[in-house]
Amino acid sequence: MKTLSKLHHKVLMNAEEANLIVSERKKEGKSIVFTNGCFDILHKGHVEYLAKAADLGDVLVVALNTDASVKNQGKGEERPINKQDDRLEMLAALFFVDYVLLFNGDTPIEEIKTIVPNVLVKGGDYDPSVTDTASAAYIVGREFVLKHQGSVKVIDLVAGYSTTNIVQRLKGE
Repeated sequence: MKTLSKLHHKVLMNAEEANLIVSERKKEGKSIVFTNGCFDILHKGHVEYLAKAADLGDVLVVALNTDASVKNQGKGEERPINKQDDRLEMLAALFFVDYVLLFNGDTPIEEIKTIVPNVLVKGGDYDPSVTDTASAAYIVGREFVLKHQGSVKVIDLVAGYSTTNIVQRLKGE
């Protein structure tokens, strides 16, 4: 149970707890990387994305959509496939993910403002130069992170890998 206990210590209760831990890591001179998503059915695309995000700093914090916030995104009645506690544990099991926490809003802006990451990361379907908040390519938290001397990075998606594609394949579509 020692390994499982380590895994559970990576799961944070909220952004305030994350901020306390991250603040200590910043005092040690560590660079904090922040990303977010549903990570419903963990697949190769997710793993490569998160590994590359981890390489952009010293500490990777992943904010995970709650089940309710996944439903609000309109991804389909069957989503999420995996419940939030299961998704939390799967992400925490990845050795390059340092911390994972849930967020319930439509966006993780409050978590970003609380943690104040050095690097904000999103997938290749986003564009760090987009400033129109109504655009699907807009990165939430972009202005805040840049204002605090951070950077915003985009990582190319792995072609052919998405939870939506997996669900469609399972349905025979």
